[in-house]
Amino acid sequence: MTTASAAPSGPVGPTDSSRVPRYAGPATFARLPRLDQVPAADVAVVGVPFDTGVSYRPGARFGGNAIREASRLLRPYNPAQDASPFALAQVADAGDIAANPFNINEAVETIEGAADDLLATGARMMTLGGDHTIALPLLRSVAKKHGPVALLHFDAHLDTWDTYFGAEYTHGTPFRRAVEEGILDTSALSHVGTRGPLYGKQDLTDDEKMGFGIVTSADVMRRGVDEIADQLRQRIGDRPLYISIDIDVLDPAHAPGTGTPEAGGLTSRELLEILRGLASCHLVSADLVEVAPAYDHAEITSVAASHTAYELTTIMARQIAASRG
Repeated sequence: MTTASAAPSGPVGPTDSSRVPRYAGPATFARLPRLDQVPAADVAVVGVPFDTGVSYRPGARFGGNAIREASRLLRPYNPAQDASPFALAQVADAGDIAANPFNINEAVETIEGAADDLLATGARMMTLGGDHTIALPLLRSVAKKHGPVALLHFDAHLDTWDTYFGAEYTHGTPFRRAVEEGILDTSALSHVGTRGPLYGKQDLTDDEKMGFGIVTSADVMRRGVDEIADQLRQRIGDRPLYISIDIDVLDPAHAPGTGTPEAGGLTSRELLEILRGLASCHLVSADLVEVAPAYDHAEITSVAASHTAYELTTIMARQIAASRG
Protein backbone atom coordinates (compact mmCIF):
# COMPACT_ATOMS: atom_id res chain seq x y z
CA MET A 1 0.00 0.00 0.00
CA THR A 2 1.28 3.48 -0.81
CA THR A 3 0.40 6.81 0.66
CA ALA A 4 0.59 10.30 -0.78
CA SER A 5 1.64 13.41 1.10
CA ALA A 6 -0.45 16.54 0.68
CA ALA A 7 -1.60 19.65 2.40
CA PRO A 8 -5.34 19.44 3.19
CA SER A 9 -6.26 21.93 0.48
CA GLY A 10 -3.17 21.70 -1.72
CA PRO A 11 -1.94 19.42 -4.46
CA VAL A 12 -1.51 15.73 -3.81
CA GLY A 13 2.21 15.11 -3.79
CA PRO A 14 4.49 12.11 -4.18
CA THR A 15 4.41 9.05 -1.98
CA ASP A 16 6.20 9.78 1.31
CA SER A 17 9.61 8.09 1.04
CA SER A 18 9.98 8.12 4.83
CA ARG A 19 7.02 5.74 5.04
CA VAL A 20 7.30 3.74 1.80
CA PRO A 21 10.76 2.93 0.38
CA ARG A 22 11.46 4.44 -3.02
CA TYR A 23 11.80 1.03 -4.61
CA ALA A 24 8.34 -0.09 -3.44
CA GLY A 25 4.98 0.54 -5.02
CA PRO A 26 3.91 1.42 -8.55
CA ALA A 27 6.33 3.39 -10.71
CA THR A 28 4.42 6.53 -11.54
CA PHE A 29 6.53 9.53 -12.54
CA ALA A 30 8.32 10.83 -9.41
CA ARG A 31 5.95 8.59 -7.37
CA LEU A 32 3.15 11.05 -8.00
CA PRO A 33 -0.54 10.14 -7.92
CA ARG A 34 -2.28 8.80 -10.99
CA LEU A 35 -4.57 11.14 -12.84
CA ASP A 36 -7.61 9.19 -11.64
CA GLN A 37 -6.54 9.77 -8.02
CA VAL A 38 -6.84 13.57 -8.15
CA PRO A 39 -9.73 15.88 -9.05
CA ALA A 40 -7.74 17.46 -11.88
CA ALA A 41 -4.15 17.96 -12.97
CA ASP A 42 -2.28 21.15 -13.85
CA VAL A 43 0.49 19.11 -15.45
CA ALA A 44 -0.19 15.65 -16.84
CA VAL A 45 2.81 13.37 -17.31
CA VAL A 46 1.77 10.98 -20.07
CA GLY A 47 3.60 8.18 -21.83
CA VAL A 48 3.42 7.31 -25.52
CA PRO A 49 4.96 3.83 -25.98
CA PHE A 50 5.34 4.04 -29.75
CA ASP A 51 8.49 3.55 -31.83
CA THR A 52 7.29 2.40 -35.24
CA GLY A 53 8.75 5.57 -36.78
CA VAL A 54 12.39 4.81 -35.99
CA SER A 55 14.97 4.44 -38.76
CA TYR A 56 17.69 2.58 -36.85
CA ARG A 57 17.57 0.93 -33.41
CA PRO A 58 14.07 0.28 -32.03
CA GLY A 59 13.11 0.12 -28.36
CA ALA A 60 11.88 3.62 -27.44
CA ARG A 61 8.42 2.15 -26.88
CA PHE A 62 9.84 1.09 -23.50
CA GLY A 63 11.25 4.53 -22.72
CA GLY A 64 8.38 5.99 -20.74
CA ASN A 65 8.31 3.26 -18.16
CA ALA A 66 12.10 3.28 -17.90
CA ILE A 67 11.96 7.00 -17.12
CA ARG A 68 9.25 6.39 -14.54
CA GLU A 69 11.40 3.75 -12.82
CA ALA A 70 14.42 6.06 -12.79
CA SER A 71 12.29 8.91 -11.44
CA ARG A 72 11.72 7.08 -8.15
CA LEU A 73 14.75 8.93 -6.76
CA LEU A 74 13.49 12.42 -7.60
CA ARG A 75 12.71 14.49 -4.53
CA PRO A 76 10.00 17.13 -4.05
CA TYR A 77 12.26 20.21 -3.69
CA ASN A 78 14.24 21.45 -6.70
CA PRO A 79 17.08 23.60 -5.33
CA ALA A 80 18.31 24.64 -8.78
CA GLN A 81 15.00 26.43 -9.37
CA ASP A 82 14.24 27.08 -5.67
CA ALA A 83 10.84 25.48 -6.04
CA SER A 84 8.77 22.58 -4.79
CA PRO A 85 6.96 21.88 -8.05
CA PHE A 86 4.56 19.27 -6.70
CA ALA A 87 3.36 21.70 -4.01
CA LEU A 88 2.97 24.58 -6.48
CA ALA A 89 0.74 22.72 -8.92
CA GLN A 90 -1.03 19.41 -9.19
CA VAL A 91 1.17 17.10 -11.23
CA ALA A 92 -0.18 13.63 -11.96
CA ASP A 93 0.76 10.60 -14.03
CA ALA A 94 -1.81 10.18 -16.79
CA GLY A 95 -0.65 6.71 -17.83
CA ASP A 96 -0.01 5.85 -21.46
CA ILE A 97 -1.61 6.66 -24.79
CA ALA A 98 -2.02 3.32 -26.55
CA ALA A 99 -1.33 3.76 -30.27
CA ASN A 100 -1.43 1.21 -33.10
CA PRO A 101 2.15 -0.10 -33.55
CA PHE A 102 1.40 -1.38 -37.07
CA ASN A 103 -0.09 1.75 -38.63
CA ILE A 104 1.81 5.03 -38.23
CA ASN A 105 -0.94 7.23 -39.71
CA GLU A 106 -3.53 5.79 -37.36
CA ALA A 107 -1.15 6.10 -34.42
CA VAL A 108 -0.57 9.78 -35.17
CA GLU A 109 -4.32 10.39 -35.18
CA THR A 110 -4.78 8.47 -31.92
CA ILE A 111 -2.02 10.44 -30.17
CA GLU A 112 -3.46 13.74 -31.38
CA GLY A 113 -6.93 12.85 -30.14
CA ALA A 114 -5.69 11.76 -26.72
CA ALA A 115 -3.58 14.91 -26.41
CA ASP A 116 -6.64 17.00 -27.34
CA ASP A 117 -8.53 15.37 -24.48
CA LEU A 118 -5.78 16.04 -21.94
CA LEU A 119 -5.33 19.67 -22.98
CA ALA A 120 -9.10 20.19 -22.85
CA THR A 121 -8.94 19.56 -19.08
CA GLY A 122 -6.70 22.59 -18.70
CA ALA A 123 -3.56 20.58 -18.08
CA ARG A 124 -0.18 21.11 -19.68
CA MET A 125 1.53 17.98 -20.95
CA MET A 126 4.89 16.50 -20.09
CA THR A 127 5.03 13.63 -22.56
CA LEU A 128 7.43 10.69 -22.30
CA GLY A 129 8.10 8.89 -25.59
CA GLY A 130 8.31 6.88 -27.64
CA ASP A 131 10.13 8.03 -30.75
CA HIS A 132 10.15 11.53 -32.18
CA THR A 133 7.26 10.84 -34.55
CA ILE A 134 4.97 11.66 -31.64
CA ALA A 135 6.02 15.32 -31.58
CA LEU A 136 3.87 16.10 -34.63
CA PRO A 137 0.49 15.08 -33.19
CA LEU A 138 1.40 16.69 -29.87
CA LEU A 139 2.24 19.96 -31.60
CA ARG A 140 -1.01 19.81 -33.54
CA SER A 141 -2.94 19.59 -30.28
CA VAL A 142 -0.98 22.37 -28.59
CA ALA A 143 -1.44 24.63 -31.62
CA LYS A 144 -5.21 24.14 -31.50
CA LYS A 145 -5.13 25.71 -28.05
CA HIS A 146 -2.40 28.33 -28.39
CA GLY A 147 -2.05 28.94 -32.11
CA PRO A 148 1.31 28.44 -33.82
CA VAL A 149 3.90 27.94 -31.09
CA ALA A 150 7.58 28.68 -30.70
CA LEU A 151 9.70 25.53 -30.68
CA LEU A 152 13.00 24.64 -29.08
CA HIS A 153 14.13 21.28 -30.39
CA PHE A 154 16.99 19.64 -28.48
CA ASP A 155 18.42 16.88 -30.66
CA ALA A 156 21.54 15.57 -32.36
CA HIS A 157 19.54 15.61 -35.60
CA LEU A 158 17.47 18.15 -37.52
CA ASP A 159 14.33 15.99 -37.90
CA THR A 160 13.25 18.17 -40.82
CA TRP A 161 13.81 15.61 -43.57
CA ASP A 162 11.05 15.02 -46.08
CA THR A 163 10.38 11.27 -46.21
CA TYR A 164 11.93 7.89 -45.46
CA PHE A 165 11.05 5.11 -47.91
CA GLY A 166 8.17 7.29 -49.03
CA ALA A 167 6.76 7.63 -45.49
CA GLU A 168 5.85 11.17 -44.46
CA TYR A 169 5.47 10.39 -40.75
CA THR A 170 8.70 9.14 -39.16
CA HIS A 171 10.96 10.21 -36.31
CA GLY A 172 13.09 12.18 -38.78
CA THR A 173 10.30 14.25 -40.33
CA PRO A 174 7.98 15.71 -37.64
CA PHE A 175 9.18 19.30 -37.78
CA ARG A 176 9.05 19.61 -41.56
CA ARG A 177 5.44 18.44 -41.38
CA ALA A 178 4.75 20.88 -38.54
CA VAL A 179 6.11 23.80 -40.58
CA GLU A 180 4.10 22.70 -43.62
CA GLU A 181 0.94 22.53 -41.50
CA GLY A 182 1.43 26.04 -40.12
CA ILE A 183 1.44 24.97 -36.46
CA LEU A 184 4.85 26.47 -35.64
CA ASP A 185 5.74 30.14 -35.27
CA THR A 186 8.53 30.24 -37.84
CA SER A 187 9.98 33.42 -36.33
CA ALA A 188 10.89 31.51 -33.17
CA LEU A 189 12.32 28.10 -34.01
CA SER A 190 15.67 26.65 -33.02
CA HIS A 191 17.49 23.35 -32.91
CA VAL A 192 19.89 22.89 -29.99
CA GLY A 193 22.71 20.36 -29.75
CA THR A 194 22.81 19.26 -33.39
CA ARG A 195 25.93 17.57 -34.68
CA GLY A 196 27.20 14.73 -36.83
CA PRO A 197 27.09 13.88 -40.53
CA LEU A 198 24.19 14.81 -42.81
CA TYR A 199 23.00 13.49 -46.17
CA GLY A 200 24.19 16.69 -47.83
CA LYS A 201 24.52 20.44 -47.41
CA GLN A 202 21.02 20.82 -48.81
CA ASP A 203 19.73 19.49 -45.48
CA LEU A 204 20.95 22.69 -43.82
CA THR A 205 19.67 24.89 -46.64
CA ASP A 206 16.19 23.38 -46.44
CA ASP A 207 16.19 23.65 -42.66
CA GLU A 208 17.09 27.35 -42.78
CA LYS A 209 14.31 28.04 -45.29
CA MET A 210 11.82 26.61 -42.78
CA GLY A 211 12.93 29.22 -40.26
CA PHE A 212 15.10 27.19 -37.93
CA GLY A 213 18.13 28.57 -36.20
CA ILE A 214 20.82 26.12 -35.13
CA VAL A 215 22.84 25.95 -31.93
CA THR A 216 25.27 23.07 -32.34
CA SER A 217 26.75 21.07 -29.51
CA ALA A 218 30.08 22.73 -30.34
CA ASP A 219 28.43 26.15 -29.88
CA VAL A 220 27.36 25.12 -26.38
CA MET A 221 30.88 23.96 -25.57
CA ARG A 222 32.56 27.13 -26.88
CA ARG A 223 30.07 29.78 -25.75
CA GLY A 224 28.74 28.28 -22.54
CA VAL A 225 25.28 27.52 -21.26
CA ASP A 226 24.45 31.01 -19.96
CA GLU A 227 25.07 32.70 -23.30
CA ILE A 228 23.15 30.00 -25.16
CA ALA A 229 20.17 30.24 -22.81
CA ASP A 230 20.14 34.02 -23.21
CA GLN A 231 20.18 33.68 -27.01
CA LEU A 232 17.29 31.24 -26.90
CA ARG A 233 15.26 33.44 -24.54
CA GLN A 234 15.65 36.37 -26.88
CA ARG A 235 14.59 34.27 -29.87
CA ILE A 236 11.49 32.95 -28.08
CA GLY A 237 10.40 36.13 -26.34
CA ASP A 238 6.98 35.84 -24.69
CA ARG A 239 5.52 33.48 -27.30
CA PRO A 240 3.87 30.22 -26.19
CA LEU A 241 6.75 27.73 -26.19
CA TYR A 242 6.88 24.01 -26.81
CA ILE A 243 10.11 22.17 -25.95
CA SER A 244 10.86 18.84 -27.63
CA ILE A 245 13.86 16.90 -26.36
CA ASP A 246 15.39 13.88 -28.03
CA ILE A 247 17.63 12.30 -25.41
CA ASP A 248 20.28 11.76 -28.09
CA VAL A 249 21.06 15.47 -27.74
CA LEU A 250 23.27 14.14 -24.97
CA ASP A 251 26.60 12.54 -25.78
CA PRO A 252 26.46 8.72 -25.78
CA ALA A 253 28.59 8.85 -22.63
CA HIS A 254 25.61 10.47 -20.90
CA ALA A 255 22.83 8.73 -22.85
CA PRO A 256 23.89 5.42 -24.42
CA GLY A 257 20.30 4.12 -24.36
CA THR A 258 18.96 5.67 -27.53
CA GLY A 259 18.31 4.62 -31.09
CA THR A 260 20.54 6.93 -33.15
CA PRO A 261 23.53 7.98 -31.02
CA GLU A 262 26.01 10.57 -32.28
CA ALA A 263 29.42 11.40 -30.80
CA GLY A 264 30.20 14.87 -29.49
CA GLY A 265 26.98 15.72 -27.68
CA LEU A 266 25.95 17.78 -24.69
CA THR A 267 26.60 16.67 -21.15
CA SER A 268 23.59 16.10 -18.91
CA ARG A 269 24.77 19.08 -16.84
CA GLU A 270 24.76 21.36 -19.89
CA LEU A 271 21.26 20.29 -20.90
CA LEU A 272 19.84 20.81 -17.41
CA GLU A 273 21.50 24.23 -17.05
CA ILE A 274 20.18 25.44 -20.41
CA LEU A 275 16.66 24.37 -19.44
CA ARG A 276 16.93 26.16 -16.11
CA GLY A 277 17.95 29.26 -18.04
CA LEU A 278 14.63 29.08 -19.91
CA ALA A 279 12.50 29.26 -16.76
CA SER A 280 11.11 32.68 -17.72
CA CYS A 281 9.79 31.44 -21.08
CA HIS A 282 6.09 30.63 -21.44
CA LEU A 283 6.34 26.83 -21.56
CA VAL A 284 2.95 25.40 -22.53
CA SER A 285 3.94 21.72 -22.91
CA ALA A 286 6.97 19.54 -23.62
CA ASP A 287 8.05 16.09 -24.69
CA LEU A 288 11.07 13.90 -24.00
CA VAL A 289 11.65 11.08 -26.48
CA GLU A 290 13.93 8.35 -27.83
CA VAL A 291 14.97 6.70 -24.56
CA ALA A 292 15.63 3.08 -25.56
CA PRO A 293 16.45 1.21 -22.34
CA ALA A 294 17.67 -1.97 -24.05
CA TYR A 295 20.86 -0.09 -24.95
CA ASP A 296 21.22 1.60 -21.56
CA HIS A 297 23.71 0.81 -18.80
CA ALA A 298 22.93 1.23 -15.11
CA GLU A 299 19.97 3.48 -16.01
CA ILE A 300 22.35 6.24 -17.18
CA THR A 301 20.00 7.42 -19.91
CA SER A 302 16.81 6.97 -17.91
CA VAL A 303 18.21 8.89 -14.94
CA ALA A 304 19.25 11.78 -17.20
CA ALA A 305 15.81 11.72 -18.81
CA SER A 306 13.97 11.70 -15.49
CA HIS A 307 15.90 14.74 -14.28
CA THR A 308 15.27 16.50 -17.59
CA ALA A 309 11.52 15.91 -17.29
CA TYR A 310 11.70 17.09 -13.67
CA GLU A 311 13.23 20.43 -14.71
CA LEU A 312 10.59 20.94 -17.40
CA THR A 313 7.81 20.03 -14.97
CA THR A 314 9.23 22.46 -12.43
CA ILE A 315 9.20 25.29 -14.97
CA MET A 316 5.56 24.62 -15.81
CA ALA A 317 4.53 24.29 -12.14
CA ARG A 318 6.20 27.58 -11.23
CA GLN A 319 4.45 29.39 -14.06
CA ILE A 320 1.07 27.90 -13.16
CA ALA A 321 1.50 28.99 -9.54
CA ALA A 322 2.59 32.49 -10.61
CA SER A 323 -0.46 32.85 -12.87
CA ARG A 324 -2.69 32.19 -9.87
CA GLY A 325 -1.01 34.92 -7.87
